[in-house]
Amino acid sequence: MSITKPSANERILQTAHDLFYRDGIRATGIDKIIKQAGVTKVTFYRHFPSKDDLVRAFLEFRHERWMSWFSDSLAREMAVNNDFATALCATLKEWFCDDSFRGCAFINTAVELADALPESLIMAQSHKQKMVDVLAQYLADSDTGRYQAEMIAMLIDGAIVKAQRERQADAAVKMLGDWLNAL
Repeated sequence: MSITKPSANERILQTAHDLFYRDGIRATGIDKIIKQAGVTKVTFYRHFPSKDDLVRAFLEFRHERWMSWFSDSLAREMAVNNDFATALCATLKEWFCDDSFRGCAFINTAVELADALPESLIMAQSHKQKMVDVLAQYLADSDTGRYQAEMIAMLIDGAIVKAQRERQADAAVKMLGDWLNAL
């Protein structure tokens, strides 16, 4: 049985994802990505003519990967707990406690590149809207439910920043859970 080696594009994108998320976009040079991905400069630039192109691809990749995990984890937790607040808190705690957790890639990118790459803000808005869509599936199918989903998404962003800044996942999740249970 042979294992298919990832393509150059996949290796570049996965390497960029890991480095951008861990170290930041500006702190990660193209040469480091090229070296760690095991490609040549020619190969790199054939796939990504500029760092901005790579950043956009990173955000698309991160969005698909994170949303898939978030949707699956929340559904799994709902099946176990049958309580939205408990399921959401368990999902976020799982993420916050992961050794690779460095906050929200979209919040981080928006802070880091808003002026240099304005379309990153559009991508961040779209990502957050998709998160609201997932949350809204578990709330009343009404304008009120949608508004609650948007409020919860904003609170999640705050919990993400708190967990990242203070490295206290439990405190961030507990505060979010307290608020959700007060609804």
